[in-house]
Parts: sequence; structure tokens; C-alpha cells
Amino acid sequence: MSDSFEKKRLEREAKRQKKKEEFEALPGGQKAIIRGSSSASKNARVKDLNKEKQSLKNQYHGVDSEEVNEAMKTLSKATGGKEIYVGTKRSPKSKVKFAQLIQDNIDYLDGIDYLDNKEIVFLWKISKRIGFLSNCIVDNIHTRNQTPLTQTQISQVLNRTKNNVNPIIKSLIDKGIIARSETGLEDNNARAYALFVNPNILFAGDKDDVNLTLRAMFKKVPKELKNLPVKLF
Repeated sequence: MSDSFEKKRLEREAKRQKKKEEFEALPGGQKAIIRGSSSASKNARVKDLNKEKQSLKNQYHGVDSEEVNEAMKTLSKATGGKEIYVGTKRSPKSKVKFAQLIQDNIDYLDGIDYLDNKEIVFLWKISKRIGFLSNCIVDNIHTRNQTPLTQTQISQVLNRTKNNVNPIIKSLIDKGIIARSETGLEDNNARAYALFVNPNILFAGDKDDVNLTLRAMFKKVPKELKNLPVKLF
């Protein structure tokens, strides 16, 4: 084994010596060209390496890439070898407001004829007034201090009479699609209520972070809603 290793070493040394001799035998001009080319190639490699290092530093805000690799290895061990993604939280680039339907649940309700046409139209029209995260029906979704709409105000927003709207709201409350909660305010000498939409049906917010108030409101629902295919909580 030792003889074989020594033999290979001698062969490599002989090849290097031969290349050196061949180089020395070249005219001076050719030697200068080769030296210049070799130097330029080396400098280019160094330059590329420095660029790569700088790019990594910029990416990780000045933290050495080796430190990042070590940290990733530690995280991987802590999670049992699972794949890890590390990123930075991005600032929202848009102030777009949205309310999202839970499509599988809507399909389920449609399949059992749970909602009539008037209730479906009501939910569609009122979706533009669902406050972000609160899921409350409010006066203006674009303001920080949003005021819950009363049933009278909802009738005005929909350009309908209270006699037309109130039965729909009552039916949706009975069906667990809407919940009603006292606001502590008075409306025409009567206790005012705030209305909230079940986030398992229509939600304006992060589906992975439904607030505790909404969870409590819709904890008890009719048996039909207990069989929803998708449940956010």
C-alpha cells in the first residue's frame, strides 16, 4: 500500500517537472502571455469569490455565512431534522381590505340547502362591511375606530326596510351564521347590538389566527355547522 502511494506521488511530481520544463523552453513572449492569462484567471476567481461573500453578507445583514449555516444546523437538530425555512417578515405593501369565503364550507351549505336566496344575497352584500380581524359588521372598514352597525343602519346600507332585513338577520342568527352581542350603547332608547359573521363561513382576517372573542361566540352552533368540512378553530 505504501509503495503504491509513493509511486503515484512520484508520477505526479514527474508530470509537474515535465510541464515546468516545457514552459521554460517556450519563447519569452509566450511565457509572458501564459503568466498574464493565469494571473487574470486567478484574479477573476478571487473577485467572484469576494462578490459572493459580499452578497451573502448583504443577504444576512452582515452576519457571516458560516454563522448562518451553524445556526441552521442547530435549528435542524432542534426540530428533529425537519426542513427549515428562515425568512424576514415583510411589511404590507397594500392596504387592500378583503373578506374571504371558506369555499368548501359554502359548498357544503349549498349541498344541504342550508341558506335561502335572501340570506345568501344578504351575506354577499354585507361582506363589504365586515371589519378586519373583528368580523363585525361595521360602518367603515377603512377607519381605525370602527363602529358596529345596528340593524336599522344595516337596512339603510342595503337600501331595504327593517321589516325586510330583520327577519333575515334573525334567521341567520338562529342558523349560527351571525352572532349578536350587546354594545353597551342605546339606539332609540333600546339596547344596541353588534353583529358578527361566523369566520368559518366568511372571514376578514388571518385564517390561522381567529381571535378568542369570535371563537367564543361561535363555539355553540347548530348541528349542521358541526359537520363543516373546514374548521378554523
